[in-house]
Amino acid sequence: MRIRHFASAPLIEDNSQKSDATTLMNLGAYREAGRLRLGIDVLNLFNARDPDISYFYASRLRGEPAGGIDDRHIHPVEPRQVRVTARFLL
Repeated sequence: MRIRHFASAPLIEDNSQKSDATTLMNLGAYREAGRLRLGIDVLNLFNARDPDISYFYASRLRGEPAGGIDDRHIHPVEPRQVRVTARFLL
């Protein structure tokens, strides 16, 4: 089991805007049989909906002021996924 945690961090220099903390838990199991290694990973085990990356900048949609609106923008973490791997050593 692996836990990945990123604490809150400033998004701009004056520290008036901060990112949210993100915590993800991954689970992996691996088996070796001779030269074959099989693995299964469950990423984002609890299907957290936290931001992976956060930004703070002005953006503008149609109908909004020409200067844009300062706001937080995020890239969400990937949803829960299962990955299976097989590796054969030569």
